[in-house]
Amino acid sequence: MIIGGMLVSTVEYPGYISLVIFTGGCLLRCPYCHNPELITGGEQVNIQEIKEEIDDSQEFIDSLVLTGGEPLIQYDELEEIVKYAKVSGLKVKLDTNGCYPERLKKIIKYIDYVALDIKAPFNLYEKIIGAAIGEKVENSMKIVNNSLNTFLECRTTYVPGLLNKEHILNISKNITCNLYTIQQFRNRVVLDDKLKQTPNPTRNELMDIALDVKPYVNKLIIKTSEFGNEIINK
Repeated sequence: MIIGGMLVSTVEYPGYISLVIFTGGCLLRCPYCHNPELITGGEQVNIQEIKEEIDDSQEFIDSLVLTGGEPLIQYDELEEIVKYAKVSGLKVKLDTNGCYPERLKKIIKYIDYVALDIKAPFNLYEKIIGAAIGEKVENSMKIVNNSLNTFLECRTTYVPGLLNKEHILNISKNITCNLYTIQQFRNRVVLDDKLKQTPNPTRNELMDIALDVKPYVNKLIIKTSEFGNEIINK
């Protein structure tokens, strides 16, 4: 399996300590990608090595997080790891861009938590990120919602110039999830160097958007580097 690293984290799976596996490979080229080194990069790691890392970490962790890159690219290896984690008594969280609804459907029974990136309104994916995958992402959302035991977080990175408040409102009116997170764009590490000139949105900007979005979603969080996760109750 091609991975970009492993680490233990207390923040990647809310309420749990997790072993996080960063998988290599992604079919998208989002200009604001904060892990651009993983799009085509990574190290070939034997599945047995990953299982041994899970075993060695058992004393410290209670969950496994698979992120990337896009984990579902390497479906066969992913399925084997997920099954091993479940046998080991771990909760499993999957971060995905929603490009592979068929693969997600096959593995969803083993997943406790899905964080699904909603990068744009479903009908504007091609215009905003250059990939006509809105329908696939919407199908992935529906697959998770049809699963009885999987928590769904939809999340959008708010990038000024690519997205505006109306885009976020459009998204909020067309998603169904347990939690919607609006994330602060950070210009420090991006795929497209031109975005390094784009200012990071402030907490107040995100709060202004969030107050308009709140009536349309079940639970809402804004996430900034300065204040972390803030639940919006108004």
